[in-house]
Amino acid sequence: MNFTSRILIIPGLGNSGPEHWQSLWEDQFGFLRVEQRDWDTPICDDWVVTIDHAVMAGPPEEVILVGHSLACTAIAYWAAQYGRNIKGALLVAPSDTESPHYPPGTTGFTPVPLSKLPFPSIVVSSRDDYYVTAERAEQFAQHWGSKLVFLEAAGHINAAAGFGAWPGGLALLEQLDQ
Repeated sequence: MNFTSRILIIPGLGNSGPEHWQSLWEDQFGFLRVEQRDWDTPICDDWVVTIDHAVMAGPPEEVILVGHSLACTAIAYWAAQYGRNIKGALLVAPSDTESPHYPPGTTGFTPVPLSKLPFPSIVVSSRDDYYVTAERAEQFAQHWGSKLVFLEAAGHINAAAGFGAWPGGLALLEQLDQ
């Protein structure tokens, strides 16, 4: 696979370990990871500024963001604040930060923004993700103006759920790269 876009990997809470599909993609394709200062007790405003610096390090119209979990919410906040014209975003396993099941320790990630994103996007969720119900994932995708893809029995779409290099995710990324 050859990607023509500048692809920025944005992990969620706790970062993505070496077996996570985001890390595997980064290694295989040379995608750039957006390094946050605090992965474990993040502040949304800090993450948003860091995302914007990474996007603006080159032509924003060539950027595709690949967010996982909490990063999806951070990307929605970033889009609402900056309105940058990027190529697109792949938003995988968006977490519902308003849910009582969401881990404590984050600051400023509620409420989840429900504004239309100013760029093409694909939301990928699982019907059995502990961090978001199918109904909330549908709500996020609808409000963000995203194409919605549901995976069956995929958990939180991470290494613990059995996702390695995740070729299906790469195929969705290719759609945004066109």
